[in-house]
Amino acid sequence: MAALSSSHSRAELLSLSLSQLLKHRGSTDLNLLPSSLRFFSTQKIRGKHGVENDEDSDGGEELDGRKFKPKRSSTKTKRAKSMARLINTKPWSRDLESSLASLAPSPSKTTVVQTLHFINSLPKAMQFFDWVQKIGFTHDQQSYFFMLEILGRARNLNVARNFLNSIERRSNGVVKLEDKFFNSLIRSYGRAGLFQEACKVFEMMKAIGVSPSVFSFNSLLLILLKRGRTNMAKSLFDEMLKTYGVTPDTYTFNILIRGFCKNSMVEEGFRFFKEMRKFNCDADVITYNTLVDGMCRAGKVRIAHNLVKGMDKRDVDLSPNVVTYTTLIRGYCMKQEIDAALDVFREMVDRGLKPNEITYNTLVKGLSEVQEIDKLKELLAGKIGGGVFTPDTCTFNTLMDAQCNAGNLNEALKIFEKMLELHVQPDSASYSALIRNLCQKGDFERAEELFDELSEKEILLRDLRCRPLVAAFNPMFEYLCRNGKTMKAEKVFRQLMKSGKQDPPSYKTLIMGHCREATFQAGYDLLVLMLRRDFVPDYETYQSLIDGLLQKGEPILAYRALESMLKSCHLPATFTFHSVLAELLKRSCASESASSILLMLETRIRQNIYLSTQTVRLLFSCGKRDKAYQIVGLLYDNGFMVEMGELIDFLFLSKRLFDAYKMLLFSLEKHQTTDVKMCSTVIEGLCKSKRLCEAFALYYELVEKGIHQQLSCIEELRIALHAGGKFEEANFVSKRLQTHWLSDNSEQISSEIHRHQSMYKPKVCRHRKGVSDERFLIRSGVCDAGIHN
Repeated sequence: MAALSSSHSRAELLSLSLSQLLKHRGSTDLNLLPSSLRFFSTQKIRGKHGVENDEDSDGGEELDGRKFKPKRSSTKTKRAKSMARLINTKPWSRDLESSLASLAPSPSKTTVVQTLHFINSLPKAMQFFDWVQKIGFTHDQQSYFFMLEILGRARNLNVARNFLNSIERRSNGVVKLEDKFFNSLIRSYGRAGLFQEACKVFEMMKAIGVSPSVFSFNSLLLILLKRGRTNMAKSLFDEMLKTYGVTPDTYTFNILIRGFCKNSMVEEGFRFFKEMRKFNCDADVITYNTLVDGMCRAGKVRIAHNLVKGMDKRDVDLSPNVVTYTTLIRGYCMKQEIDAALDVFREMVDRGLKPNEITYNTLVKGLSEVQEIDKLKELLAGKIGGGVFTPDTCTFNTLMDAQCNAGNLNEALKIFEKMLELHVQPDSASYSALIRNLCQKGDFERAEELFDELSEKEILLRDLRCRPLVAAFNPMFEYLCRNGKTMKAEKVFRQLMKSGKQDPPSYKTLIMGHCREATFQAGYDLLVLMLRRDFVPDYETYQSLIDGLLQKGEPILAYRALESMLKSCHLPATFTFHSVLAELLKRSCASESASSILLMLETRIRQNIYLSTQTVRLLFSCGKRDKAYQIVGLLYDNGFMVEMGELIDFLFLSKRLFDAYKMLLFSLEKHQTTDVKMCSTVIEGLCKSKRLCEAFALYYELVEKGIHQQLSCIEELRIALHAGGKFEEANFVSKRLQTHWLSDNSEQISSEIHRHQSMYKPKVCRHRKGVSDERFLIRSGVCDAGIHN
């Protein structure tokens, strides 16, 4: 970024219409500003030996003051890099082991640790760790600790935990478990956001007899307070003092003060501040900065200012720094007490401290909000504080945002143009503020130009520290999606996602845009992304996407969207279920069709008998017999039906005789109206296929139901049973056949009996004694004697 050092450049900047700045009081949206303005989020806490550590960083072993850093010997480092290069580029094998052994036949501790550091694959790091032990290297506490750190930082926490539990076994009892091993794992769980697992490791450490140190308590307190578990933190601090008698250090109190202030418990934070002297802990500048920030956020700026004034009295070597004063300036600006903020600014300069860009930008923001245009000009000209201030991206963003909030969009655009002219790089916040306001004014053409520039330069991916208001892009997304440019909108939206920014309403805007443009696959992909991030699409989004996917001939995706819709607690209309199933059947999607039926049964959706029948037919056609039987059974169990006659006819014509037989039995069991002609046809087919057991079983069921008299296949069945050696079954059929014959020919039989009795009465009488009518008919030749053969 070019410096604005020349008076000519500064004059050009001041020539902007600052007199027009904030005619109407407005509030600058903090979310539109880069993180550099929110300076305290990067505040650091001083640890042991005066080392400053970022409270939000992953910490490392510096929390203990015992972090192991591999020594850097040039020869050993080259050897370690060579070994790591081999390991990273080749699969682990005996050849690789031989190559490593030739490079370092007896590797030193430094070589081993440095090689582990350079290996970029966690499994290979573990293989190398085990291999050097096999060739005679003896791991000590440092190498075990370093391996545990590698596992933890790679978030392979289950492996890390198992590795910790195996250290004593691996070292044959030489390396004893100490608190620093557990501290490492606790911090790893904390970085992963698993505070409960961190607590379990802490309890496990105590359970096996390892006493927690102040570093152990500090590690866990930091995790608990970052998660807002203030009561647990208090209990842990009491345990630290009363149960284990561990003396807290300055770092402990810095954690407690910061944690309670961040959780809006400033009074509790101040109580811990006053307790520090009880434990001979000296507050450092980080302690004061933490407490001052908490008080300013709570609106207690005057008290915070008095606290800063007392720093010198408490310790002659303790003085406020730039962060201290900038925190106070921000606190006064938040209360719009700009004169007090300027007094603090001058006090800082008088003490010989040089304001940084964060200090200046904080004042620029404060002056803008209270419309102090003249003082803003003086600050930009370097007349306040006597220093040279080079405006940066944050400065321009603040000015542009203030102009936008005041309704002076043209002035904001001029500032943006001047920003480019002076080679100050705009960031995503610069663009988002202008795009949003241009959309609000209805100037979508100019907004689209900026939007395209933002997209092509991939500024959203470049500005990892900048946090623009994601919702600011919604009006632009809506405009583009209404005008057939959804893919353009999605490109920027995905850049936002890659940079870790999300906005649920934007998903709907883009999905509906894809539906309007008939790019339903792209809409479905966004739906999947939305669900993966635990955002819940609304009913309209689902319904539009499902309808569109069906129109586009994508029934499988429509079905998946339907499943997700139910999981999102939306109940689609019955027609939607039936439409999806109908399209699945058209595409012969057997598994999805069956799943659709099951889904409807689970949600108590009314079935369509035609679609249900076609689904079962499709399942049989695809060889999914078990699934077909399951579907039919569940349908009838839930009070629904299929067109059984059509289904059985289909099975018979498809030469699925056994399935037709089973369906007939099922139909009879469910007391369904049965086509006797089809029953005869199936029985005949079973007889021809020598499936006599099944043929007789079906006939028997028909007899039980009393509908066997109309069968036309009884004689064929009797003959087949007799020929197959099933004489009892054949006899059973013969008896029913005879009864059937007598019933159908009763009048003719009576006439014949009467005629024979009159013609052969004496003889008949002699022979009829004790003989049944049936046998008489047979003997008389009225009945076909062959019927009983």
